[in-house]
Amino acid sequence: MSNYIKNIEHSTVLPLAEQVAYQEGQIVSKTLAQNNRLTLTLFAFDKGEEISSHESGGDAMVFALDGVGKITIGGKEYLLHKGEAIVMPANIPHAVYAEERFKMMLTVSFPEITPLVHL
Repeated sequence: MSNYIKNIEHSTVLPLAEQVAYQEGQIVSKTLAQNNRLTLTLFAFDKGEEISSHESGGDAMVFALDGVGKITIGGKEYLLHKGEAIVMPANIPHAVYAEERFKMMLTVSFPEITPLVHL
């Protein structure tokens, strides 16, 4: 049987924020799922760490697990606190900055790829 979600125990109640640990001066990530349609990743940012502005081909939802993060979408800044979520739309520049130590779960949903039709 294949596990579509990896790097985390199955059939076990887990404190999600504890599945990725803070490290001084770093961003730590743990990929839980990745395929052509979806990525699911846990992140732990030390205070002041950031992922600089970039774009994604899919809609990306950030769910804050701990701390406070500043999310910038299309030049507008939003503060995200534990228990809150925000969607960063596809093809719009966005960035993440840890105002304090910050943990998040990132889910990116990509558009379905239409197969080429050969005539």
